[in-house]
Amino acid sequence: MADDSKTKVTILTANYRIKGSIDMISGARVTDYFIEAKGFIALTDAEVWETGGRQVFTAPFLNVSRDHIQVIVPGSR
Repeated sequence: MADDSKTKVTILTANYRIKGSIDMISGARVTDYFIEAKGFIALTDAEVWETGGRQVFTAPFLNVSRDHIQVIVPGSR
């Protein structure tokens, strides 16, 4: 059974592609979540990849600075 409060996202920064899940209300938009977030976006089950394709690390929890986020999209690509 999937957790409806978890939304998979892909985040792009200048140097990394980050995949993980954010905890938000079912039916909410990622845009609204991003606007309401303070300085960081909290991800669970995070995977961090270099833009060249090499996986850097995985973590059960990761905070990503909003200042470094260039693109955030729902889904894991």
